[in-house]
Amino acid sequence: MTDPAQLMLSILDGEVVVSQLPPGSPLPGWATSGDLWAVVGAPGEISVVTAAGNVPSPPPAGLRVEAGWVALRLHGPFPFHLTGILAAVLNPLRDAGVGIFTLSTFDTDYVLVKRERLAEAVSALRAAGHRVGEG
Repeated sequence: MTDPAQLMLSILDGEVVVSQLPPGSPLPGWATSGDLWAVVGAPGEISVVTAAGNVPSPPPAGLRVEAGWVALRLHGPFPFHLTGILAAVLNPLRDAGVGIFTLSTFDTDYVLVKRERLAEAVSALRAAGHRVGEG
């Protein structure tokens, strides 16, 4: 059983972007390329998380892009019945004033922080008892 008070996280290589396609847009090929990507469709929006290098330059008309994110991967897998896993990571970041964007998969979670806040995020996570490494 995993103790949410002491988790292992890895900093993934490269920059990630969070972008938004206009509602009803077809999914472009660049959105689903690379090691980490996610597409979420919701009423009125399509959000895409992907490697920064995947987004065309200049971005297509109507594409909103928030660049400069770094991904931290929680080492799972985590059974669905466990509680507090994500909160154990997000609460120290909240307390440090570090903004986040999260992704969840079947096995684990990813927390995105802005690159300029990465050192603060790592420090806050380590102070909370978590281990943070590269890759």
